Amino acid sequence: MHRFYADPERSDEKRFVLTPEDTQHALKVLRMRVGDDAEIIFRESRFHAVLERIEEDRVELSPRSPLPPTEPRLAVTLFQGVPKGDKMDWVIQKNVEMGIARIVPVEFSRCVVRLNDREAAKKQERWQKIAREAGKQSGRCRIPEVAVPVSVSSLPVLFSSCEQVAVPWEECTEGGPLFYVRRHPSLSSLGIVIGPEGGISPEEIDLFRSCGCETLTLGKRILRTETAGLAALSVFFGLYGEME
Repeated sequence: MHRFYADPERSDEKRFVLTPEDTQHALKVLRMRVGDDAEIIFRESRFHAVLERIEEDRVELSPRSPLPPTEPRLAVTLFQGVPKGDKMDWVIQKNVEMGIARIVPVEFSRCVVRLNDREAAKKQERWQKIAREAGKQSGRCRIPEVAVPVSVSSLPVLFSSCEQVAVPWEECTEGGPLFYVRRHPSLSSLGIVIGPEGGISPEEIDLFRSCGCETLTLGKRILRTETAGLAALSVFFGLYGEME
């Protein structure tokens, strides 16, 4: 069954209208017709719907029955060091598929990439599109926000939106995710901080610890920056029961 997001400005609980982009995809690529079934995501809920009307630039569907929600109970924010090249595209795509709630790109002191305001805005627009497509593919009921890149000095304020913040760090030799979950057995929100290719500096670790963040290890092997966040998210989701 094809999946679409309803246009929030033109839809309501009795009638779903596709966005112009999805309208073109449904008619020109998928060649959908009146009576075809579809899965529609509207206001963070999923529905089985049927295509009722086709106009030149408008596709309308009517709901038939609600579908089970897909969003995890644990809202996780990934504070990701901006990596080189197009690695961030992969980071966003895979973490959105897994169930991340929000992604905040961070310019650490050891980041190779430095973006001016114009470049950052252009990147953020691209990253948000990648998040939307990954959410659509994986059946997410909510499209995660991808923020404009921020500095490390901005993080203490952003951390306040999370109950706890975990910082996987290659120099931490004890206390992994299982130990962390035993210390914090019931959370509704969690932040995960992942450094760039060059890692997180001791000064940045001191700043994070002063904010109440806890460092932990992800094991004896050194993970790439694009792997570490997804690994941490996966294991935390498993330990907190989100993979059941």
